[in-house]
This record gives sequence, structure tokens and C-alpha cells, in this order.
Amino acid sequence: MHGRLYATIVKELWALLRDPRSRILLVVPPVVQLFVIGFATTLEVKNFDVGVYDRDGGAYSREYIERLRGSPNVGRIVSLASPGEVRAAIDERAVIAVVMFDARFSADLAAGRPTVIQAILDGRRSNSSQIVAGYLGDIAAGIGAELRPGPGSAGTAANSESVISHWFNPNLDYLWFAMPSLIVIVGMVTGLAMTAQSVARERELGTFDQLMVSPLRVHEILIGKMVPPLLIGLLNATVYVLIIAFGFGIPLTGSVSLFFVALVFYLLALIGVGMLVSAVSQTQQQAFLGAFLVTVPAVVLSGYATPIDNMPYWLQLVAEGNPSKHFLIVTEGVFLKALPALEILRNTWPLALIALLTLAASSLLFRSRME
Repeated sequence: MHGRLYATIVKELWALLRDPRSRILLVVPPVVQLFVIGFATTLEVKNFDVGVYDRDGGAYSREYIERLRGSPNVGRIVSLASPGEVRAAIDERAVIAVVMFDARFSADLAAGRPTVIQAILDGRRSNSSQIVAGYLGDIAAGIGAELRPGPGSAGTAANSESVISHWFNPNLDYLWFAMPSLIVIVGMVTGLAMTAQSVARERELGTFDQLMVSPLRVHEILIGKMVPPLLIGLLNATVYVLIIAFGFGIPLTGSVSLFFVALVFYLLALIGVGMLVSAVSQTQQQAFLGAFLVTVPAVVLSGYATPIDNMPYWLQLVAEGNPSKHFLIVTEGVFLKALPALEILRNTWPLALIALLTLAASSLLFRSRME
């Protein structure tokens, strides 16, 4: 049996690696994707343009505008002279927000009367608009805090201030979140695409019939097809970890050994799903489309872009069957939170269960196809 397994594994490795272009495609594109997606999926909002409709022209409206101009996140300040220009600036996406001051803003503020700064935001860019609204509110709050007398003092700024600390990501650098997550996402895309093509490729090349008449048993064929993507997945993940830790300087605070244990089960779960897709596909084109249909929901339900806690309860239950959801917790925890071993194992056993179920199902389906 060991000899048959060895021969099958070597055959599958040769099928993947004999073409120089295939060898390049297995390693280079995932690394390129790591850099491109990591920098492209920024969670920050910078260099945005803001319109200003200042009907006041007083000291305090000018103070606000100067602070807005000095913000490192603001690109251009666009002066607007009428409500029509305000509407046109938003409609044409010239600005993401417009700040409006009424004619008595500075006078009311100097007299201690309530004042309002109106901000009109582009609701078509809802997430960015919420962040921009926070920036605008912080500037207004800063001016208000300086004008408000503090306890025991007259006409001076308050003596107390809020001190905010961000655990696990002190500088709120989005790369600290994005780059470890890409180990999960890019690894899933590569692993599913590679595995889903295996049996379909055999059918197109005509070698599937040779497998059926060979002395190989079903589990030996499956193991032979599982090992190459597992080895390549481990290689790519190792390269990712080295680039992220040493190239980007993102701290690796948890147990690396337990991370690779969870990684093995994650790759086995992906291989099981990919083998299911491959077993029901007659051509490589069908296998590619099947892998795509699985990948998109898996990314959405992983928690990478949208928190799972914000999803409907029934979708949260569906997400429990998504291996990316569990391994994402492990990856982010190992990099940023020094995740305890018990928590890593708590998210590893679902990966092992998913791998067991998918590999068993693909084995049964593959056996029925061979018979």
C-alpha cells in the first residue's frame, strides 16, 4: 500500500509541477495577491475632499475650516457659494461631505448660545461617510472643549480629557488586520481552485479511466490527490507568515506550532470541499465555476469583511460550517492577541470535523462515480 500511495503522490505532484508555468502559477500569484489585496482593501478613509458653505465668515467658522484643512486625512477644501453648488458637489461626487455654517454661527457661539454645524454626506458611500462624519465631529468637539470652561476655572479649557487605548492594534493600522486575514482568504481561493481541478482534469485528459482499472483503492487515490495541495498550501502559508512578520513587521505573538496544526486541518477541510466540487464536475470549466460558487459565500461568511455577529441568526449558524470562519479567528489571534492554546484548539476541532465530513462525503461520491 505504501508503494502505491507513494506512486500516486508522485504522479499528482508531477501533474502539478512538470510545467514550468504551473510551478510559477502555484507560488507567484498568491504572493502577488497578498500584496495587492493587502494594500487595496484599506479600511482607512484618507485624502477625501470636503466642501464648505460658510454663510457666517466669522472667527469660529474660519477656525473650524483651518483645522479641517490641517487634518492629515483631508485632501482638498472646496469653497461653495450657494445651496445649488452644495447639491451639485454631492451629486457629481466632487466631495464626500459638505460642512455648512449658518449666518449667526460665530455670534451665537461667542454669546454662549447653542450652535449647529450641518454636515451633508454622500450616502452612496455609506461606510466612508460614517468615518468622515466621525472626523468632522471630532474637530467640532475639539473646538467646543476649548471654549467650554473647566471645573474651577473661568473661560479656560477643561482640565480633563479622554485617553483612548486600542488593544492589539495601538495605531489602528489596517494592515495589522488585513494581512493575517489574507492567509485565510488567499489560501482558500488557491486551495479550492487547485483541488477542484484534480478529478476534472483526469476526466478531460482521459486518465480517469486508467485510475478506475488500476490496482489503486479509492482511499489511496484520494490520499494521493490530497497530499500535493496540502504541501503547496503549507509552503504558501509559510511564505505568507514570513512576509507578514518580517516584511510588514506585524507582530506574531501566539504559538506558531499550534497555528500550523490548525492550518493543516484548515487545508484538509478546504481539500475536502474541493474534492466534492471536483467529483461532481465533468470538465475543468465546471470545476472552476463550482469552486467560484463556493468561494464567494465562504469569503462573505468568514468575517473578513463583515462581522458575523451582525448577520442574521440563521446565517451565523451557516457560518459555523465555514472553515474560513474558524481559521480566521486562529490566524488573527496568533498574530495579534497571543491567543491561548485552549482557544486555538476550540477553533481547530470544528476544522477537523468539517474536514472529516467533507472528505468522507467526497470519498463516497468518488466511489460511486468509479462504480
